[in-house]
Amino acid sequence: MLRVGIRNKVSPSLLIPQWTCRLSSSDAAEHDDPPFFGMVEKFAKKAEDIIVEKMTSRDKEERDSERRQRKVTGVFDLIRPCNNVLQIAFPLRRDNGELNTIFGWRAQHSHHRSPTKGGLRYSLDVSEDEVKALAALMTYKCAMVDVPFGGAKAGIQIDPLQYTERELEKITRRFTMELAKKGFIGPGTDVPAPDMGTGEREMSWMADSYAMTFGHGNINAYACCTGKPIPQGGIHGRTSATGRGVFYSIRSFISDADYCSQINTTPGVSGKTFIVQGFGNVGLHSCRYLCRHGAKLIGVMEKDGSIWNEEDGIDPKELEDYKLENKTIVGFPKAAATTKNLLEEQCDILVPAAGEKQITTENAHRIKAKIIAEGANGPITPMADRILQENNVLVIPDLYANAGGVTVSYFEWLKNLNHVSYGRLTFKYEKDSNYFLLDSVQKSLEAKFSSGQAGSIPIIPSPDFQSRIAGASEKDIVNSGLEYTMERSAKQIMRAVKEYDLGLDVRTAAYICALQKIYNVYIAAGITF
Repeated sequence: MLRVGIRNKVSPSLLIPQWTCRLSSSDAAEHDDPPFFGMVEKFAKKAEDIIVEKMTSRDKEERDSERRQRKVTGVFDLIRPCNNVLQIAFPLRRDNGELNTIFGWRAQHSHHRSPTKGGLRYSLDVSEDEVKALAALMTYKCAMVDVPFGGAKAGIQIDPLQYTERELEKITRRFTMELAKKGFIGPGTDVPAPDMGTGEREMSWMADSYAMTFGHGNINAYACCTGKPIPQGGIHGRTSATGRGVFYSIRSFISDADYCSQINTTPGVSGKTFIVQGFGNVGLHSCRYLCRHGAKLIGVMEKDGSIWNEEDGIDPKELEDYKLENKTIVGFPKAAATTKNLLEEQCDILVPAAGEKQITTENAHRIKAKIIAEGANGPITPMADRILQENNVLVIPDLYANAGGVTVSYFEWLKNLNHVSYGRLTFKYEKDSNYFLLDSVQKSLEAKFSSGQAGSIPIIPSPDFQSRIAGASEKDIVNSGLEYTMERSAKQIMRAVKEYDLGLDVRTAAYICALQKIYNVYIAAGITF
């Protein structure tokens, strides 16, 4: 039994719910809790309107302004909906003989760049709407950090904890085959990655299934997905990339005196308190990097309980070890269990790194954090976002804050296509060059100050230079590239904030940056009306 459905992009007026088209601010108040895909559209729509007004206001004649506006809005109408949505249903014979039907989706939001790129999540909350929304976010996310992919996303509606490893392997391999038969996976067409409920293991199964079948004879077959184990073409630094990117996004904004003055705090990460919702891959690594730079973790929220230690803080490594051993953070001996909603507790930085729609109009006015960095996708609803801005809370949006994962996935994809590890061709040369440099400096100083007398002036490298003297490893290159990407993107957002006078509305500025880049791709391709 197999059920497959594909919907291609059609006229926007037929595909998009009417309430998402050209909403006024008064209309928006009536739609406080839209579907997730509609929520992403509302954020994008606000940025679109600002761009359209800016671009058309330059025209002197009213007729030219109207014509240009039709062209600009036409391109944005082309960007907004999903290009393709694939729904799959297939049977699974479980280890106990029981027969289950497994439902899954893959959405390709935009083909303005190829291939499309986006994660694969296993969760009971997976739905078509969620997959479309996450695919749309991925389009804007890739554009924001200048990664040349279109947006995509996949999901299978299961709780992975309720299935054995053998059953999960069967589900993953079958899903891969169904994607491949419909052209929804391939190094040059669509490249999945890990997401909630999946990891290196699932990507290994996916890459192997594709390479042994549809990718047979294709030297680039293992570039069909990213987030793979290192021996299978993965890249060092991918596991921590999203959490590391969250940290870089926080550091970029909290180091800016202008933003700190607006939210009444001092610049710098050191000494700040923070709370994390979700202690999975993103939450864990966000905690690690924040703590390494002097911040204090005072609270952690998980679906089965929360812990709190305001006085001494919580060590992320110790909590990770406890969770690996006990499969939960509940009972961690160096923090107290609490029933309080930690989203609403006093702290400097809040990192929601769990599911979407965690902060709504119901609790937005009770948020006490000064900075919210969206480690998860879509944790704040549109109206809640407005409330937070009015309360002088700086929200670092998901399409920028958690873009570290797709950035390093891009590096892995390039590595797979190049068939060589980063640094391999230059590692020895850089090491020798550094030693030659030290030797040259030493000989120059001896020639200058020894005055012909015997003696040497040893040149001893500093600890920092000694650690880099052998040249850059693959992990060094990846981390450096990620840091540069996040810092450069932050500067782009800050420039947009100033250009459009957006104050603390960083999200709209990020959408403006992303949409302008996508718009330019379509215009450069010769789109005419």
